[in-house]
Amino acid sequence: MSQQVCIDELSSKLNKACYGIRLFKLLVSFEVLRLIYFYMFTIISYGIILGGNSSHSKIIFKTQKRIIRFISTRDSCHELFKNLEVLPFQSQYIFSLLLFVVKNRELFRSNSDAHNINTRYNSDLMFTHSKFNSTSKESFLFWN
Repeated sequence: MSQQVCIDELSSKLNKACYGIRLFKLLVSFEVLRLIYFYMFTIISYGIILGGNSSHSKIIFKTQKRIIRFISTRDSCHELFKNLEVLPFQSQYIFSLLLFVVKNRELFRSNSDAHNINTRYNSDLMFTHSKFNSTSKESFLFWN
């Protein structure tokens, strides 16, 4: 199944949840709406490591912003994410990748695996070189 199909299915689920939040907004408190969002967040975070870097993930982020605006007032989303204590989709993707690396450290090579010299960067993860320009050294800074 392609990433576009997965994103479309996820977007459909989130749009239904967005409609539900819009209906419940008049009936329940802010805390209940926040709990409903966290339930939807589990839908967003499922498989985020595999598809979070997709070019189609912008659709999920836009839907997430729309849901956040329905829960709160229609201000700038940057402040709303802070007030609700919620990570934006891209930040959640980075956080999920970092958690994966920490939990599965044995799957990655460190500098100490390459040599026995005791340096200050000995415990850092080893950067694997790529022949392609799409892999940049700057994007690897998240891992260390």
